[in-house]
Amino acid sequence: MIREGAKAPDFCLKGIDEAGSEREYCLADLLREGREVVLYFYPKDNTPGCTQEACDFRDNFNRITGKALVVGVSRDSIASHRNFREKHSLNFPLLSDPDHSVLDAYGAWGEKKMYGKTTMGVKRGTCLIGADGKVRKLWVDVKVKGHVDEVLKALG
Repeated sequence: MIREGAKAPDFCLKGIDEAGSEREYCLADLLREGREVVLYFYPKDNTPGCTQEACDFRDNFNRITGKALVVGVSRDSIASHRNFREKHSLNFPLLSDPDHSVLDAYGAWGEKKMYGKTTMGVKRGTCLIGADGKVRKLWVDVKVKGHVDEVLKALG
């Protein structure tokens, strides 16, 4: 299980950049930019909570970007991410993890209850990774409202 202070699990995933171009993203490459990484995990493109969270990161991008890179991760396809990005003018990368290996490594995959039914799926969460590659802060079972403010506070 991932924990604060530990080395963040490395990964490489296909995704789309802020212009909608497809490319591969690896944590090691993101860290080479010398900034922290806000890696947030969300269940599904174009659903109300996920759209609100993405738009909150988009709207606060200028307050975050000097300190950290924002990267969203879900199981959705590249095509779905492209549509989501275009529809909401998202200004940060969205990565596709169809086999949920990265979601699993970061504790964002598992049992959850929806409408009284237990299912396996993406658990909304965020991992703040320091420029040194270590987990600075974890948010588990995130509530969308006010979450970006919590991330900004942790960034200082």
